[in-house]
Amino acid sequence: MVAPSIAFALAAVVAFGLTPPVGRLAARTGAIARPDDQPSGRHIHKTPTPRLGGLAIFAGFTVAVTVTALIAQTPNWNHLLELWCGAFIIVIVGLIDDYLELPAKWKLAGQILAATVFVASGNAVDWVSNPWAHGPFPGMSYIGYWGLPLTVFWLVGITNTMNLIDGLDGLAAGVGAIASLTLWVAAWQQGQYQVTILTAAIAGAALGFLPHNFYPARIFMGDTGSMLLGFVLGAAAIQGTLKSATTIALAVPLLALGLPIIDTSLAIIRRFANGRSIFQADRGHLHHRLLALGLNQRQAVVILYFVSGCFGLSAVAVAEAGSRLVAIALLLVGLGLTLAIGRSSGEPLVTKHDGRDLRG
Repeated sequence: MVAPSIAFALAAVVAFGLTPPVGRLAARTGAIARPDDQPSGRHIHKTPTPRLGGLAIFAGFTVAVTVTALIAQTPNWNHLLELWCGAFIIVIVGLIDDYLELPAKWKLAGQILAATVFVASGNAVDWVSNPWAHGPFPGMSYIGYWGLPLTVFWLVGITNTMNLIDGLDGLAAGVGAIASLTLWVAAWQQGQYQVTILTAAIAGAALGFLPHNFYPARIFMGDTGSMLLGFVLGAAAIQGTLKSATTIALAVPLLALGLPIIDTSLAIIRRFANGRSIFQADRGHLHHRLLALGLNQRQAVVILYFVSGCFGLSAVAVAEAGSRLVAIALLLVGLGLTLAIGRSSGEPLVTKHDGRDLRG
C-alpha cells in the first residue's frame, strides 16, 4: 500500500496547488461558465465561474502515476501508457468543449476515439457474467471479439455518466473520489497492484481539486475534468477485470459507480419517454430533485455523497469474501435512497414536450 499512498498524496498536492493558476488561465483565455449560457436552467450557478479545473486533475494524475511508477519500478509500463493516451485524448476533447461548446456528436466521436485507442492496445473484456455457465470458469462466458465493442461502449458510457452528474459544486469530484477509493480498496483486496496506483492517483487528484470546487465553487472542472474522471475510472476497472475472470470483478466497478450509472439511466429513460433527444439537458437529475425538495447545494451534495458511499461500501464487501450479506444490505440502502430521490419532486418522468431546444 506504500506506492499507492504516495500516488494519492502526490496527486492531491499537485492538483490542489495547480487549481488556482489554472483558474486564472481560464479567466484570461475566456473559458468561463456563465449562467446565461444555459437556457435550459440545468446549471444553477449565479456568477461567471472559470472552467478548466480538469487540467489540474489531469496534471495531478499524470505526475503521481509517473513518479510512483518510477520509484516503485512498476512492471508493464505499457499498460499505464495505454490508459494515459486515452485519457489525454479525452482531455483534449474536454478542453475544446470547455472553450467552444462542441456539438454532442463531435464530443461523442472524441470519446469513441479515446476508448478505441485504449481497447486497440489490448484492453478488452473477454469474459462476462453468466450464472448458467459451467466449465473451468463457472459463472462466466467467453465472448471473444464481442468484447471489443462492449468495452468501447462501457468506457464511453462511464465517461458520460460522470459528465452528466457534474451539476452541483463538488458533486462530480466527490462522487468520483468515492468511486476511485472504492476501486482502490477492491483492487488491493484482489492483489491488482497496478490498478491500485491508477485509482489512488485519480482519487487524490479529485480530492485535491475538491476544496476549490466545493460550494461556493471558485472553479469548475468542466468537461475536461468530468470526462477524465469517468474515463480513468472506466479504464482502470477494465484493467482490473482483465486480471480476474470472476463475476465479482465485473460487479465491483458497477457498484462503485452505481450512483452516476443509475442517474444516467434514469435520465435516458426520462428523456426517451418525454419524446426528447437523450442528449438534451433537463432538470430531472437526482441533484435537481433534491434541490426541488428545498435542500441547499451543500445538503444535496452531502446526501449524494452518502448514497455513493453506500454503493462503494457494497462494492468493497462484494470483493471481500464472506461479506455478501453486508453487500446486499448496503446495496439495498443505496438503491432505496436513489429511487426515493428519483421519485421525489422535480421534473416528472413523463411530461408533454413543447418542442423547445433544451441543450445545455
